[in-house]
Amino acid sequence: MDQLDLNIGQLKDLHLPEITLLNLISWTASGAMIFGGVVPFIPQYRDIRRTMNADGFSTFVCLTLLIANILRILFWFGKHFELPLLAQSIVMIFCMLSMIELCVRVKNRSEILQGKPRTLTDFELQYFWRWTDFGSYIEFLLLFSLLVGFITYICIDIKIVIEFIGFSAVFAEAMLGAPQFHRNWEKKSTIGMSIKMVSMWTCGDVFKTVYFILREAPPQFWICGLIQVSIDIGILFQVWYYRHYPQLAKPAVQ
Repeated sequence: MDQLDLNIGQLKDLHLPEITLLNLISWTASGAMIFGGVVPFIPQYRDIRRTMNADGFSTFVCLTLLIANILRILFWFGKHFELPLLAQSIVMIFCMLSMIELCVRVKNRSEILQGKPRTLTDFELQYFWRWTDFGSYIEFLLLFSLLVGFITYICIDIKIVIEFIGFSAVFAEAMLGAPQFHRNWEKKSTIGMSIKMVSMWTCGDVFKTVYFILREAPPQFWICGLIQVSIDIGILFQVWYYRHYPQLAKPAVQ
């Protein structure tokens, strides 16, 4: 009986968060932050599956986001920030791995004449991140995570190193659209790129930047958010420009 009274007393001492309009808005914003980042890639993923053609999508976008989110997770161990931002990084990593797996599978199937397999262990720089097997991408990410994780571990008490890792994380993410911008410029076309994806990038990046400012996230988060929005607008300008002023495409490097 005493044990039961003790348990009841402990339950009474629990303070559940009060359900208010402000809290509901905060929880909704946190949920949007966690899962909103992957939504723009859904139209692109579906387009690639439908057309069985991944030429319009740059897998270097995936590389950028994978590096950025691995660094952000490591930054969290040195300087804790909001858990929704940490959860967002984990969700995004799984999303990017799914995109890469699809692109590799589609490109391998679309080749009429199978060329020489390209893997990480070939150590050919010109084929970096253009490997023909999904395992090579996983191996590279594991090696990168172990290397930077070790550096983070031995420098965990050195503030300037941890801050540099944090800045590198958000700056890499700010460069998310740069590979797609460059690919569009090389091809002189945005055909094959999902305009819905870029539009969602822009909306999401604006929301994310405002979220960083309102939640008083470390300065590097919102500064790089502004850079990311600028690149998104540049890609949308490419869509308009190449649609109204078609160019003679340059051969794109595969």
